[in-house]
Amino acid sequence: MVAEADLMRPQSTPAFDVQCFPNGTNICEIEDAVSTRPPSFDRVRASPLASALLFSSQEDIKAADGISNAARDSAVIQFVPSIRSGSFANIGPRRYMEDEHIRIDDLSSHMGSLYTFPEPSAFYGVFDGHGGPEAAAYIQKNVMRFFFEDVSFPQTSEVDNVFLQEAENSLRKSFLLADVALADDCSVSNSSGTTALTALIFGRLLMVANAGDCRAVLCRKGEAIDMSQDHRPIYPLEQRRVEELGGHVDDGYLNGVLSVSRALGDWDMKLPRGSPSPLIAEPEFHQVLLTEDDEFLIIGCDGIWDVMTSQQAVSLARRSLRRHYDPERCARDLVMEALRLNTCDNLTVIVVCFSSNTIDHREPSPPCQRKLRCCSLSAEALCSLRNLLEGSASN
Repeated sequence: MVAEADLMRPQSTPAFDVQCFPNGTNICEIEDAVSTRPPSFDRVRASPLASALLFSSQEDIKAADGISNAARDSAVIQFVPSIRSGSFANIGPRRYMEDEHIRIDDLSSHMGSLYTFPEPSAFYGVFDGHGGPEAAAYIQKNVMRFFFEDVSFPQTSEVDNVFLQEAENSLRKSFLLADVALADDCSVSNSSGTTALTALIFGRLLMVANAGDCRAVLCRKGEAIDMSQDHRPIYPLEQRRVEELGGHVDDGYLNGVLSVSRALGDWDMKLPRGSPSPLIAEPEFHQVLLTEDDEFLIIGCDGIWDVMTSQQAVSLARRSLRRHYDPERCARDLVMEALRLNTCDNLTVIVVCFSSNTIDHREPSPPCQRKLRCCSLSAEALCSLRNLLEGSASN
């Protein structure tokens, strides 16, 4: 099955508003703190019997002053995202377009009656190719088969711990199957590869899987929260893994060649098949339970993040959405700003909004104040005014 997707052009597929009520059980929310980057969610397993892989910020676990925990929990549970998205892509200053992306606002309708997912359900992905466009184009074309059909993606109407674990296992398998498929397809050069970031929404659950340097950023009440970690060879954890597997980092590049440490394809760097390689296709996962404080998600290739921080992108997108609440125009605004900042790469952005609110989001204008006019009086006029006032007083 070939997905409906945007292919290297500003036009977009239709977006659908979905309003359904998911059920969730045994889900815990835990604070995660990061000091040097915008807040980021990561995975922690408390025990084999307490493996709810959902994380949230301090606002989710601290009751507001004067509000009971029961009232707060009830408001959180009742929240259901109403999904609208838009996307925009631009070749930028490059000679060739190597980005691909896909966005599906209603996954259940797209997959048909044979699939059962918690509602609402949505699927998004960005694929940033290198060494030619073949790998990214191949993954985009076959992404629905890799991610839902070949791996028997778990089907249920509820989000619980079992579903979370099965979904993560399925996504991991999908990335690895796609990686092997690139090696087997003769239409894809062994020197062609692609990064991959996917975002799935099931009810209130947002699950991001990433291999490479695309990035997903959540806006929570104006604050940027990283939902993925850029896989660059210079980052300490990635550099240590690379070196333990026999690779090296030269001037920020893996083996002096590649600027990312995780990617699909690039089989000229992974051969012979089955042998340990410093370049891997294994994704990292980040999950969060969405609340009414979560406004939108930005998913972008590194052409955006080379010239903007996560917070800068969120602030710009928030201003844009307040003007028109159009995620398509918002995605275009982000791309245009990256071009203004002289990015050197292709550009692809998806903006996913979680609210159906279409009111005017502009900041209220300050109240108008009446200006007092000053005038001067001549000595003669002052004398006449004094006589008039004295006459009035004597009467």
